[in-house]
Amino acid sequence: MSEFLNQFGEELKKNVAGYLAVAITEVKSGISYYSDSALPDFDPELAAAYNLEVVKAKLNAIKALNLNQSIDNIMINLTGQIHIVDVSEDNQYFIYLAVDSTKSNLGMTKALLNKYKNLISGKI
Repeated sequence: MSEFLNQFGEELKKNVAGYLAVAITEVKSGISYYSDSALPDFDPELAAAYNLEVVKAKLNAIKALNLNQSIDNIMINLTGQIHIVDVSEDNQYFIYLAVDSTKSNLGMTKALLNKYKNLISGKI
């Protein structure tokens, strides 16, 4: 595993309040290159696989509507968790991050994700 991904994972665990799980996944293949969970029964790779379908559907919708747009992020608010799917500018990778909604600071979390998401394409 690359040093970049290890550093990214450690920084998330240390700096994201309410951190639950993360996976970095390639859109084309569905392969997760990094995953970690603070909860033993939370499988971030499985969650990323399901969220890959959401990303692909939205990319297809953007194409079908001839929108000159790209996905920045997709946020899904559950009753006790927030799931963020942050897509790289080149649409090749996404970061799937789950946080506890009662403990998270979305501004800080999104700032940290933005720091890394566009570096991912050149590092994996």
